[in-house]
Amino acid sequence: MTKSGKAMSAGYTIAIDAMGGDNAPDAIVAGAELALKRYPDIRYILVGDEARLKPLLDKHRQLQACATIHHAPDAISTDMKPSQALRSGRQSSMRMAIDLVDAGEADCIVSAGNTGALMAMAKFVLKTLPGISRPAIASFFPTQRSESVMLDLGANLECSVPNLVQFAVMGAVFANTVLGRQNPTIGLLNVGAEEQKGNDTIREAAATLRTMTLPGEFQGFIEGNDIPSGSVDVIVTDGFTGNIALKTAEGTAQLYSSFLRNTFAASLMARLGYLLARPAFLKLKKRTDPRRYNGGVFLGLRGICVKSHGGTDAVGFSNAVGVAYDLLKENCNPKIEAGISELPAELLKGNGGAASSESEEAAQPKTDKAAATDLAGS
Repeated sequence: MTKSGKAMSAGYTIAIDAMGGDNAPDAIVAGAELALKRYPDIRYILVGDEARLKPLLDKHRQLQACATIHHAPDAISTDMKPSQALRSGRQSSMRMAIDLVDAGEADCIVSAGNTGALMAMAKFVLKTLPGISRPAIASFFPTQRSESVMLDLGANLECSVPNLVQFAVMGAVFANTVLGRQNPTIGLLNVGAEEQKGNDTIREAAATLRTMTLPGEFQGFIEGNDIPSGSVDVIVTDGFTGNIALKTAEGTAQLYSSFLRNTFAASLMARLGYLLARPAFLKLKKRTDPRRYNGGVFLGLRGICVKSHGGTDAVGFSNAVGVAYDLLKENCNPKIEAGISELPAELLKGNGGAASSESEEAAQPKTDKAAATDLAGS
């Protein structure tokens, strides 16, 4: 079922923030068309400046048959603060795309725009699923085994025990839904694997997870060097730590890429060696291509919201659309809601029981500020 309650059997309608991202709207429209090759039953609502979108749609013949344009006069800039976006962005392509999901006219939204603004708007309009106090940003990490899911990647800089427990449930459902892991393993990121390591919050969260029935298997603490090994399917952490881990991984990949380029350019023999090894390096490049893992998800909202990297191209954006499609096809949100509903009352709504709507609204400015931490550097 969608947020509006309609059945989801004959394809999916995806609202596209066509003006969000560094390469919008060209790469966004091209990526939407590219996704049709894998998901031919998708229908799109392209939200943005009609004067710019219509000529692009005319160029992409395959897209014309399954896309409509929803005019939006404004766009959210990459440097706009979440609070400003909430106040002045009601006519923006991002906000109007989210509104389409809220109204039941679209089944999900995909945007490559400002992450903080997207999180703030999505939480304000769509609200969180019952029992969840804060949505989390989840995405993929390439590992030696295949891929792992990691959350939170920047939405919540500080987390309580209930937050981390909720993240574990949502992450396990996500790993099952998108990666097909039948009984995903879950690890809590810490400074050591021993039970006495870490602060009070993370130790209490681990103790709680060990006593619970989860949609996966909790394996205790993991360390930073366990992330690339793929020792667990789901890595749970607060947004501060998760975002640093993400950016460190991206920087390390760029460092080694630079090392390789400089090494093979150092001499004639090195260049010849590269030519011999080129097929293997192309395979490695494909395996670690960040476009392959594009598509961070705001888990815990009453609607599917996928964040594409702001600087991606058509290939990367098509993969973000694919993530949204998989979440819809596998009914991710109802599964998350079912998993959260089994938690004890003290682990719902974040801090000791079900919080009132007034207290949730009071917490909104802090959440918006935390959401400004950027998943994808966009």
